[in-house]
Amino acid sequence: MKEQNIEIKVNSLEEKYEFNKIAKQASGAVMYRQGKAVLIAAVAVDEKAVDEDFLPLTVQYMEKSYAAAKIPGGFIKRETKPGDFETLTSRIVDRSLRPLFPKGFHYPVTITVMVVSADSEVDMQVAALHAANAALYVSDIPVTTSIAAVRVGTVGDDIVINPTLTQQAESELDLLVVGSGKDVVMIEMRTLATEGEEGQSANEFDESALVDVIAMAAEAIDAASTAYADAFTPMVRQPLDLPLAEEKIDASLYAMIEKNYAADVEKAISHMAKSERSTELKKVRTKIMEALESEGKEADKELVSKVLERYKKTVVRAMILDKNIRADGRTLDEVRPISIETNLLPSVHGSCLFTRGQTQALVTVTLGDKKDAQMYELITEKNAQSENFMVHYNFPGYSVGEAKFIGAPGRRELGHGNLGKRALEPTLDLNYDGSIRLVSEILESNGSSSMATICGGALALRAAEVHTTALVAGIAMGLVSEGDKYAVLTDIMGLEDHDGDMDFKVAGTSKGITALQMDMKLGGIDLAVLRDALQKASQGKNHILNIMEEAEKNIVSSAALPSTEHFTVHPSKIVDIIGKAGATIREIIEKFEVSVDLDRDVGGVKISGEDKEKVADAKAHIEEIASSPVKKQMEYKVGESYEGKVKKIVDFGIFVEMPDGFDALLHISKVAKERVNNLSERYSEGDKITVVVMEQKGKKVELATPEFLA
Repeated sequence: MKEQNIEIKVNSLEEKYEFNKIAKQASGAVMYRQGKAVLIAAVAVDEKAVDEDFLPLTVQYMEKSYAAAKIPGGFIKRETKPGDFETLTSRIVDRSLRPLFPKGFHYPVTITVMVVSADSEVDMQVAALHAANAALYVSDIPVTTSIAAVRVGTVGDDIVINPTLTQQAESELDLLVVGSGKDVVMIEMRTLATEGEEGQSANEFDESALVDVIAMAAEAIDAASTAYADAFTPMVRQPLDLPLAEEKIDASLYAMIEKNYAADVEKAISHMAKSERSTELKKVRTKIMEALESEGKEADKELVSKVLERYKKTVVRAMILDKNIRADGRTLDEVRPISIETNLLPSVHGSCLFTRGQTQALVTVTLGDKKDAQMYELITEKNAQSENFMVHYNFPGYSVGEAKFIGAPGRRELGHGNLGKRALEPTLDLNYDGSIRLVSEILESNGSSSMATICGGALALRAAEVHTTALVAGIAMGLVSEGDKYAVLTDIMGLEDHDGDMDFKVAGTSKGITALQMDMKLGGIDLAVLRDALQKASQGKNHILNIMEEAEKNIVSSAALPSTEHFTVHPSKIVDIIGKAGATIREIIEKFEVSVDLDRDVGGVKISGEDKEKVADAKAHIEEIASSPVKKQMEYKVGESYEGKVKKIVDFGIFVEMPDGFDALLHISKVAKERVNNLSERYSEGDKITVVVMEQKGKKVELATPEFLA
């Protein structure tokens, strides 16, 4: 195959795709270039299908240190465990490409994207999506749809498509939209806090305005995905003969279940918890198999399970679309009962037990100082970064009744934690100078534990007396659609997530949205439906916020909460607080059992400790040190004599305390006309001495003795 290079300019991006140049034994591969960034994307498929009813797709996004002319840090000098950004980017690529595979495609597929040359202005997530899409589209896998991604940000008051990383750093909005044609299949959005004349703003986005911006992004996606499909089609390889699995649906068995076991299935559906529902459905399956065997018919367990699952899904969707009835009896826009308990853990800085229906999160907040921040590196940055707000989400198997070992967090845990961080971070004080670790332990789960993390997290922050601009609540929305009929579901549970067509999570304050995540399972979403879903999400979110505000009134400070005092002194007094070789500040730290952080430039002092009385005493002690009058240096007249005091004698001269209290140097060469070898023979510390000012430059004063000038 002949090497082919394609250049595409669309949506402010200048991209170059090089086909048939690298990884020719892969099912599909491309070398992607944008600016100085170079990515290699390769797709491989196993032609032996798995027996399970799912697509075994694995996406790996990897950043090579050499791409930024770096050698990996640490003891092992090679890339090892992927960083959070790599894992989250892999997840975004997976969520965007998974819907492109045809139904019944059960062949293991790996998509590998490697960054081999970095560019500090290139959005690596958009680049990775486009490189992976190109490799998949031209591969011998029967995928016939091309996607495109656009990042939307703000530059001043303007909405910008695909801003550079420098522009993104100043933006109030970070919106990533992926789709094909006019269909939007994946959205990730967050706002970024800014400091203005009226104080800090979380820059919450209005629901209606967000739909307009997404509509703009959809137009850009349509243009890009069409351009990609037109350019890549001549490069597509001959498709492999990979038969698609047919769903095992026996019409007569389906009819039998519908006729004889409808009531049993509806009863099983009404059991809200996943473990209970599974148990009840297994009982129904056993009944069906026993009935078949009694009639002398073959009872294929796998077939019965599949047909029963299909019938169950049909019943759930029909109940919602035709009767506006949900499995647990709620109306379509009803939020499940919520209970909240704060600071229930006595030895924790801040805690909240947030329960919504059968989803429960225990969220804790631990406060630390700057050194407790998480260090990390980005391929687009030269220096290491510090993450001083960490959100860690844990999902043990027992939360859904499964007997599973608790291991390292997987992609799902990292993704949910990241969503929680994106939702809460805009409300944190931009000038907060410590570190915060928020941990969410999911104790029970039946729908949207990530949103429970956000609600519990917002209250846990308040329980730890962390200043936030507003409370943040999150809510998960669902969609069930058939033809022109659709129903938007508020606060979906696991069953509705599994059998619905959309996973849509919205978080924000009473003013608007701070974070959003959406995945469409089938095709795209109509923007009118999206507008409706956002409006209903806003109603549900505000309902939850009202309950959270009531719970906040009952917060009692934790006894474990450290005491912190922030105050300022005159910058010149910082030297006195530190003392000679740090002796004074060490004495303060040891005597009062506190930690002290000083800012020399502005005279800032921060004292932290476990004992509030000792913190207060340390503050009083430091203020006493700083209360002595601030010395102001005199303007001396050159050639005039002044009386000073010998402060210190050194080999090269004498430090003289001048009348203004500042020290000046009398050099040994200007003590006498003759050579002086030993100053201690002439002077002692504390002696009064007459000196003449020779020159003054700022704080530097040059002295001589009258004897030297005689």
